[in-house]
Amino acid sequence: MLRIPSTSIRATLAENVRTYRKSLGLSQEELADRCELHRTYIGSVEREERNVSLSTLEVLAAAFDISVPQLLTARTKNAKKKTS
Repeated sequence: MLRIPSTSIRATLAENVRTYRKSLGLSQEELADRCELHRTYIGSVEREERNVSLSTLEVLAAAFDISVPQLLTARTKNAKKKTS
């Protein structure tokens, strides 16, 4: 049976990658360089097109100096307002 990944976790990851990247003032290309990934890969993560591996989650989290659980945790509307 083919497993279809949850769209909600990919959406959360995409939003968090975009939010953390922008908070550091990084372009997708700059983030890709930090993570040793291709620039188009970062874009595809932000567009919810990728089901990333655990090792990629670790690399992304390290680039943002956060934990993997933080990267995968949906942010509440109140938390978004506080960081804006």
